[in-house]
Amino acid sequence: MATILVVEDDAHVSDMIQLALEREGYRVLKAFDGARGLDMARAQRPDLVVLDLMLPIMDGFSVCRAIRQSQQTPILILTARSDEVDKVLGLELGADDYLTKPFSPRELVARIRAILRRATPGVGEERQRLDFPSLTIDLDGHEVTVAGEPVGLTPKEFDLLAFLASTPGHVFSRDQLLSSVWGYSYTGDGRTVDEHIKRLRQKVEGRSAPYRYLRTVRGAGYKFEVMT
Repeated sequence: MATILVVEDDAHVSDMIQLALEREGYRVLKAFDGARGLDMARAQRPDLVVLDLMLPIMDGFSVCRAIRQSQQTPILILTARSDEVDKVLGLELGADDYLTKPFSPRELVARIRAILRRATPGVGEERQRLDFPSLTIDLDGHEVTVAGEPVGLTPKEFDLLAFLASTPGHVFSRDQLLSSVWGYSYTGDGRTVDEHIKRLRQKVEGRSAPYRYLRTVRGAGYKFEVMT
């Protein structure tokens, strides 16, 4: 049973999320301010954090940044504003996905399922690994090494890299990547993919000289290709 930490200061919203998740069999922990949420994330090590951005004591951006300094726990951020800046900043800080308030409990559950499905290695499957110059992607262990050194990726970053690397040379549009990697009909825009590609380049290609792997195909999307 997966444990979900909900960090939300609105008691009504928090209770609604708890009810929806417990109906699906999840164990729910709750915090009503950012500082308490960070303490619980560190102490309880939940399987996923649902994190509101507008929180007392410590805002959601600061909580997300602090969690990412020591953990790769999946994070789904909630924002009351449709401002793209909030969403992009949250993704840049390491969040795996976002929802804009108001949202339906069904959509929240669908997104959490998709994130957790990709964060948990499959059971009973043959171990698979993708090997490239200076880069190894362990599909079963959800581990990436660059030049022999492990690289800490969020679950969504790993999924995106593994998906592209599984079909080298094939160009995928942003919509195709959203559908295939995020696992549902996504209502956001391509900036979600762009921000994850940006972070992958920083984490993976920043250590892989002289090799690069993620190529932008203007007007089409992205593809995986070993480049020097």
